[in-house]
Amino acid sequence: MQYNIRKRENHRHALVSEVPLWNNGLTFHQLGLILCAAFSLVGIVSSFFLAFMHAIHYSKPREQRHIMRILFMVPIYCAESFLSFYFYQKSVYFEVLGSCYEAFALSSFFTLLCHYAAPDLHSQKDYFRGIRPKPWLWPLNWLAKCCGGERGCWRTPRSGLTWFNVIWISIYQYCFIRVAMTIVAVVTEAFGKYCEASVSPAFAHVWVLVIESISVSIAMYCLIQFYFQVHKDMAQYSPFLKVLAIKLVIFLSFWQSTVISFLSSAGAIKVSDKLANQDIQIGLSNLLLCIEMAIFAILHFFAFPWQPYRLKNQQASENPQYIKGQIAYHGGPLGIKAFIESFNPWDLVKATGRGFRWLFVGYKKRTNDISYMNRDDSAFSLKASDDHDAQTSIPGPNVTAYTGPAGINTAYHPASQYDPYDEEGQNLLSHAQDNPHSRYPPEAPYEEESGNRYYNHIYSHDDPSIGDLTAAEPRPISPRPYQPYHPSRSPYEGA
Repeated sequence: MQYNIRKRENHRHALVSEVPLWNNGLTFHQLGLILCAAFSLVGIVSSFFLAFMHAIHYSKPREQRHIMRILFMVPIYCAESFLSFYFYQKSVYFEVLGSCYEAFALSSFFTLLCHYAAPDLHSQKDYFRGIRPKPWLWPLNWLAKCCGGERGCWRTPRSGLTWFNVIWISIYQYCFIRVAMTIVAVVTEAFGKYCEASVSPAFAHVWVLVIESISVSIAMYCLIQFYFQVHKDMAQYSPFLKVLAIKLVIFLSFWQSTVISFLSSAGAIKVSDKLANQDIQIGLSNLLLCIEMAIFAILHFFAFPWQPYRLKNQQASENPQYIKGQIAYHGGPLGIKAFIESFNPWDLVKATGRGFRWLFVGYKKRTNDISYMNRDDSAFSLKASDDHDAQTSIPGPNVTAYTGPAGINTAYHPASQYDPYDEEGQNLLSHAQDNPHSRYPPEAPYEEESGNRYYNHIYSHDDPSIGDLTAAEPRPISPRPYQPYHPSRSPYEGA
C-alpha cells in the first residue's frame, strides 16, 4: 500500500509521457493545454469587462462591491486551473490558494442577499426579528422529526433573529475553515505529508478533504435555506439566477475535483498510454473547470447586469444609495477605487468575527431579544402579491424587503447615507433622528397678566385644594399656530 502511494506520487511529479491521440496528432496533455488557454481567455476577458462596467458605474457600493467579488471568481478559477495544468508538479499550491477564494465569494454572495433584504446590519436585524422561520429543508427536517421534533437539537429557531444568526455563522464558518485548511495543505505539502494521490489517514489530504467537504456542505445548505426564506421579498433582483450561478460554480469546482480524486485513488480511472497519471490527477478536473468557467462568465451578464446601476436608473429607483447626500458614481477614475474596495476583505473578516462572537458569547442572551417576546402570527415583509408567503411576507406595494421595525417606512435614512465604511455602531447611530426644531425664530416667553407663568390661580400651603388639579386654570394657548414636525428629506428622494 505504502509502495503504491509513493509510486503514484512519483508519477505525479514526473514528466508527462503520452502517445498522440491520433496519428501525428496531439497528445491529451497538449490538447488539454490548448483548450484550457482558449476557454480561460474567454472567461477572464468576459468577467473583467463586466467587473469594469460595474466599477465605472459604481453608484451603489454596498451591493456592487460584493458583485465584483463574485465576478472575480471566474478569472481566479481560470488562472488557477491553467497554471495547475501547465505547472502540474506544483499544482497543489495553485489549487489550494485558488480554492481559498471560493469561501470569499460565497460569503460575499450571502452578504449581497442580506443587502437586498435590508441596507445595513441594523436594518437586517430589524427585518429578521419580524419573520417566522420556515422549517429546515431536507435532510434536517427529517432529522428534526427523529430527534425530538421542536424540542430536539435540530428544531427550527422560534426567533427570526436567532435563525438569521445561525445562518450567518454557518456560512461564515466556511471562510475560517477554508483558510485554515489551505494553510494546513501548503505546510504539509512542503513537508511531504499531504499526498494528494492518497486517501490514507496517514496523510493530511484525506483529513483536509473531509473537513472541507463538511464545511462547504453546511454553508451551501444554509445559503439555500436562506434563499427559500426570503426569495419572494427580493424577487425584483432575480435571486434564483444568482443563486444558480454561485451554487453551480462552487459545486462543480469543489465536488468535481473531489470525485475525480476519489475515483483515481480507488483505481476507477486508470492510467493508459494516451492518458498519463498527471492528466488524471490534475489535468482532467482543471480542463473541465476552465470550460465551465467560460460558460459561467457569460451567465453572469444576465445574473449580475451593470445596467441597473447607471445614474438615470438609480435616480428613478425607489431604493438608491445616498452617499454624502447625493446619488453619484463612487468608483473613481476608471473604477480604480471600486476595484480597491472589492479586494479589501476587512468587512468579511469583521462579519466572520461577529458570527463567532455570537456563537460563543451572544447566544447566551438570545432569549432576551424582543423577537422571543409576544410572538404572534404576523409577518414582516413588503412584497406585493396576492399569493404571498405566510411565513415571511405580507401584502404591500413597496419593492424593497425592509421598511423598518414594525413596518414603519424607512426607505430613506438621511443620517446614514449607507456609507460603505460604516461600522456596526455607526449604523446604529445613523438611525437616530435629529431633535425637532421649528422653522420660526425664537419668541419671548408668554407672560400672563396674573404674573404667574403657568396658572392664574395662586396656591398657598394651607389651601385645601392644593392637591386638587381641577382647581387650577390652564394657561392660555399661545397664539402661534401649530406646525407639525416633519423630518428633513433629501432633495434626491423620489427623483
